[in-house]
Amino acid sequence: MSTYCPASGTITMVDIYNAFPNIASYNLNSYRGQTYYYSNGSSGTFSSGTINMSDFYSTTGTAPNYTSTYLVVAGGGGGGSNAGGGGGAGGYLTGTLSLSSGSTYTATVGGGGAIAASGSNSSFTGVTTAIGGGNGSGFNSNGGNGGSGGGGGGGQTQKVGGTGTSGQGSIGGNGSVDAIGISANLYGGGGGGSSGGGGNSTTSSRGAAGAGTSNSITGSALTYSTGGSGGGGYGGTDTGNGAAGGANTGNGGGGSGASPDVGGAGGSGVVIISVPTSRYTGSVTGSPTITTSGSNTIIKFTGSGTYVA
Repeated sequence: MSTYCPASGTITMVDIYNAFPNIASYNLNSYRGQTYYYSNGSSGTFSSGTINMSDFYSTTGTAPNYTSTYLVVAGGGGGGSNAGGGGGAGGYLTGTLSLSSGSTYTATVGGGGAIAASGSNSSFTGVTTAIGGGNGSGFNSNGGNGGSGGGGGGGQTQKVGGTGTSGQGSIGGNGSVDAIGISANLYGGGGGGSSGGGGNSTTSSRGAAGAGTSNSITGSALTYSTGGSGGGGYGGTDTGNGAAGGANTGNGGGGSGASPDVGGAGGSGVVIISVPTSRYTGSVTGSPTITTSGSNTIIKFTGSGTYVA
């Protein structure tokens, strides 16, 4: 059985099906006059008028690479409990990537961190790994390092926010200090975000969440990788559980007030690829969401999967 159409002679429907396995879904009228490419690098050109069987003849040639735009966001860190710091945002990466026709690209989507746990990494073939957000800490503990750093907890000594990863996120905020620490108002620092560090807390206010970054790769502007807000505890009037980061945002979870309140889980990450619709192959695994925006097809992975360019 042929894997692509011959350069001359008889072409069968089996040849065409093997060269173009998704032929049933193609609107060939839209391809008149355009060059098409087989996965083995051969190419052909459809007639500008009526499309003939001979148009499917394979000719020598190399399918050119094409440019995609990507957004890779890691899972956010979980917020700490009891004067807890906010979770750090998942690492944020965006840019362009040249895809090689016929090559397989693998997306791995990191999960958000549980309470006071760091988020998991996200990746896409050819792109630097996005690092999971650092955990927000509890009373008298430092924040965790990550894509963005988690906020430090309020304590009897200065507890600092975790560090972020260069090019991916920012530092977490520091917790407030009281030498006695039991009866005082104590608050955690805010988790770092992709566009700004988490705020330092005081004995009267929680640390503000670090700013995220707006991105329109899907066709609509959405903000990703925002840090979690710090929480209160140990005699503070600011009580309640920390807010969760939200699915597929990479946001950090919020810190909580005094026990038994608990911090919020970090938001899971996401991998999004935008390719020219004229070059989209339809060959994907992992059930990504497929949409279009203008002349581009958007492949949104909320779980691990692959795309064959």
